[in-house]
Amino acid sequence: MESSHISALQVKHAGLERRISEERARPSPDSLLLRQLKRDKLRIKEEISQAH
Repeated sequence: MESSHISALQVKHAGLERRISEERARPSPDSLLLRQLKRDKLRIKEEISQAH
């Protein structure tokens, strides 16, 4: 896999981590949104690890 694609995945992964942190910091976090964000983050992490 191209390094630019891996870099893009890493940026998406970091963005999801930031969104998860922001959602957790809210007074009433949306558990469904958190679950989806975590699922997306895991999928991207797996894709990155398969690329290496």
